[in-house]
Amino acid sequence: MNSELVESYAAPAPRYTSYPTAQQFSADVTSSHYAEWLSALKAGANLSLYCHIPFCQSLCWYCGCTTKALRRYDPVAAYVDAIITEIAHVATLVVPDHHVSHVHWGGGTPNILQPGDIERLSEALRSHYAIAPDAEFAVEIDPRHLEAEQVAAFQRSGVNRVSIGVQDFDPAVQAAINRVQSFEMTQRAIGMFRDRGIASINVDLVYGLPNQTSESIARTIAQVLSLRPDRIATFGYAHLPTRLIHQRLIDERVLPGPVERFAQSQLLADLLVDAGYVRIGLDHFALPTDHLTGTALKRNFQGYSTEQADALLGFGASAIGQLPQGYVQNTVASGDYISKVGQARLATVRGVALTDDDRARAWVIEQLMCGLSFNTAELRQRFPQEAAPILADADGILATKTGDFFTRTEDGYRVTEPGRPFVRTICTKFDSYFEPVAARHAMAV
Repeated sequence: MNSELVESYAAPAPRYTSYPTAQQFSADVTSSHYAEWLSALKAGANLSLYCHIPFCQSLCWYCGCTTKALRRYDPVAAYVDAIITEIAHVATLVVPDHHVSHVHWGGGTPNILQPGDIERLSEALRSHYAIAPDAEFAVEIDPRHLEAEQVAAFQRSGVNRVSIGVQDFDPAVQAAINRVQSFEMTQRAIGMFRDRGIASINVDLVYGLPNQTSESIARTIAQVLSLRPDRIATFGYAHLPTRLIHQRLIDERVLPGPVERFAQSQLLADLLVDAGYVRIGLDHFALPTDHLTGTALKRNFQGYSTEQADALLGFGASAIGQLPQGYVQNTVASGDYISKVGQARLATVRGVALTDDDRARAWVIEQLMCGLSFNTAELRQRFPQEAAPILADADGILATKTGDFFTRTEDGYRVTEPGRPFVRTICTKFDSYFEPVAARHAMAV
């Protein structure tokens, strides 16, 4: 593809794991709003639960998550007590007649938890929420710090899917991001979970890392394919050193440029499709037997999912929740979080209340991010007052160079297959808040 065109589409853009994005969250939304929104959930509500564990044993320099490295376990133990307290408090505000179809633990590193705390946290969720027997229970895992006792605790807790961070197996790349993790270590971790009957495995890869090349990526893919994970997620490295101080430790001189990043992303996609994986949305791939394929998708802060929850309840420092009325986020600092929940208070400090225009644009953006298209009649049916300006935005795209990647169809509009890598950029055309500020958003390719 023309390098000039690639560079023009590489401009910063949101990842659109929500709309409005977190950049629009403000202190106008308070814990009082969250309490009111929780109480308004209807009987029979389908819930998704997220627990954030904001600690690691060592800090990866590329990381964009809210986390910090710890040498002692005492702060983690205190945090577990606090998140269990929050779980119980929020449950008093939720309608008893509900069910939970999805549970996710992210970080940080959830397997920083000792086995007893893994089971305590799981039991707290199960004792306060009606988790369905067939609910998906996913946990993010760092293989470098995984013990057999933890795997056993996750299995006893009901975990049935794990996401393994790999990024890249090349030693030069690993040294440049302060994450040394051998193939054998990763293979051992996956084997331990499979031996315990946890067969659904996701592997996370990152392109655009320092010292990374198409050749190193091809070698990593060959190793990952030998592990045959059910899903593979491929993310572009988000270099935001003005916001993330630890990223300043990365030598920018060895970062791939936008054209090379684009080539890496396309190589990843080609190799995975050739190996029999089905491409999902922008950056996920799944085996044909995985339920992520052939099913209506949603996109949230955990990526692509098949869960169709009425609300996502986030527990822990910096955790984000999503309800019909809007988004809420807990305080980021773990000390402040522990203090707030210790006073029997919600830890919400910011969020955004949705307008009807937000809901309409959120629907369009999610349709594009998940299925690359949206139906005009369905848009008008769902959002009769808001459809006209959105359709005008769509027609406006057709009159620009973006029109090469976006087309009108018999029933609506579609991102073309060549336009798939640029779907984030296309979505910005429907984003009424978007400002192309490099310090806020990651490169779009």
